[in-house]
Amino acid sequence: MALASPQIKAVCVEANEFPHLSNQFRVRGVPHTVINRRASFVGALPEHDFVAAVLEGAGVLVDEPHEAPSGPSTEISA
Repeated sequence: MALASPQIKAVCVEANEFPHLSNQFRVRGVPHTVINRRASFVGALPEHDFVAAVLEGAGVLVDEPHEAPSGPSTEISA
């Protein structure tokens, strides 16, 4: 995201090398993503979920499109 927009800044911090930051942001697992020092989430997420979590953490309201369920359908085609 930071590569795609100059409005986004990303910083990668090695938790073991900066224990004071790990304590400040309560890092208990990696990756630990913090958004604007207000919101955070832990874990590697699929791209769609990652983007949604970042936008939510930034306070951006996004109407998510309703995806069609995958798998067998109960609809009868004529």
